[in-house]
Amino acid sequence: MIAVDIGGTFTDFVALDERGDIKALKLLSTPRKLEKAVIEGLEKFSFREVIHASTIGTNALLGQVGLEVPRVALFTTRGFRDIVEIGRQNRPRLYDLYFEKPRILVPRELRFEVDERTLHTGEVVKRVSLEEVEKLAERAVSMGVVSVAVSFLHSYANPENEVIAGDVLKKKFKYVALSHETAWEPREYERTSTAVVNAVLMPIVSNYLEKLEKYVESRNASIYTMTSSGGLITVEEAVKRPVQLVESGPAGGVVAVAELARLLGLRRVISLDMGGTTAKAATVVDYEIQLTTEYEVGGEVHYGRVVKGSGYPVKYPFVDISEVSAGGGTIIWRDEAGALRVGPISAG
Repeated sequence: MIAVDIGGTFTDFVALDERGDIKALKLLSTPRKLEKAVIEGLEKFSFREVIHASTIGTNALLGQVGLEVPRVALFTTRGFRDIVEIGRQNRPRLYDLYFEKPRILVPRELRFEVDERTLHTGEVVKRVSLEEVEKLAERAVSMGVVSVAVSFLHSYANPENEVIAGDVLKKKFKYVALSHETAWEPREYERTSTAVVNAVLMPIVSNYLEKLEKYVESRNASIYTMTSSGGLITVEEAVKRPVQLVESGPAGGVVAVAELARLLGLRRVISLDMGGTTAKAATVVDYEIQLTTEYEVGGEVHYGRVVKGSGYPVKYPFVDISEVSAGGGTIIWRDEAGALRVGPISAG
């Protein structure tokens, strides 16, 4: 068995053979062709199973050099076009007069309103028009969109309109993220944000994971990927919902710390994961990792479930991790006033 963790700066390999011997390897990551470093490292080992983890999702949202964020469109209920920009009043530092919200992942011209409506009871009071969605889809294609998020009001209660629109869009786009498939619950801002993040990551993750899976299968082996909650899923599931992989690398580290804590009898432990792009910390209490279903990704800082407002909300199970976008490769730069600033851009 071999475990692979793709970070913003390095790609790490740890191999475990039948005798229990452990071997490790570290290579520079290749952001412009993510699978390249992984395949280069795997060539040095024989294996029957590969466990994959990465921080590619969060690094892309933080603006790592070499990871290009795809052009994404949002299809939403008429009147809710600006929900992803309005967001919540949450902010990590309440009295910071210079606080800036994260950059909008979907610019306003790529947010399309669809004349449909479903009530909170699940009753469809206005069915979605196939012709309207097709017309908007053609417009999105002409604007260079490669991935689409669909988030209709109250689709958690009845996703009928969302499914119909999704079927139309899948004829035009390879990547379509439906909000009810990633966050089946109320709170339209968080649900829409989750769908948008999923749509952003779809092209990035599927591009290299499918190539990596093909290579691993050519070696007569199987591959699974870690999730942000510490579990394992197939590549097929990961490509469909890559939002699950955003913190898969750090989650794997916390799972390992929990096992070490159990072996050493330590009931209160803090884990620290310092990489080239970010630094992350988490707690292990009574040998158990701490989970949350509300997380924020892509912010300069993230304080777990306690303080919000710095990143993009994601409604999905995550190991509760605090994060800052400062690592060994973080770039120090001078702002307009001549003051030195740190990050979030990394040289890794």
